[in-house]
Amino acid sequence: MAITGASGVIYGIRTLEALKQLKVETHLILSEWGEKTISIETDNTVNYVRSLATRVYEDDNMAAPVSSGSFKVDGMAIVPCSMKTLASIANGFDDSLISRAAGVCIKESRKLVVVPREAPLSKIHLENMAKLADINNVVIMPAMPGFYHRPKNMEDLIDHVVGKVLDQFGIEHNLFRRWGENNQPTKNA
Repeated sequence: MAITGASGVIYGIRTLEALKQLKVETHLILSEWGEKTISIETDNTVNYVRSLATRVYEDDNMAAPVSSGSFKVDGMAIVPCSMKTLASIANGFDDSLISRAAGVCIKESRKLVVVPREAPLSKIHLENMAKLADINNVVIMPAMPGFYHRPKNMEDLIDHVVGKVLDQFGIEHNLFRRWGENNQPTKNA
């Protein structure tokens, strides 16, 4: 999992919280601006976010285990994904551990879920997303919560996006009420 400097770091933090609660092993890469955005947008500390992951790697550590295809992972989620990181991945630039680990997922045919958070989107942004969407194991999932589950607060909106990320990896959760379900969602991941 990676958190970049795009607005919406709360989605990444909540994803890590849910994965920790579900006892899923996580390897976190925080970009420099991801760390700065945590303190700009939330009351959480970087240390708290780091504590949610099983392992944490610096974004400039190109020798980290996740930089190699021989290191087994189920896939990667970049939540949120900045347009800079998205462009780096789409063009195979691998200028950071985040884009290198994403590139490894692509080359190893592992699931890569990219959660861009930008508005409005330029043609360049859309072209980079389209380039990635053409790859079978890549999912572009903008942070666009649904409303059919009748959210009551901001946490419900955040949990909807986080639940959709977990769905991509087949991770069972109760973060939101699914379409057609009558029961209210529980707050247990």
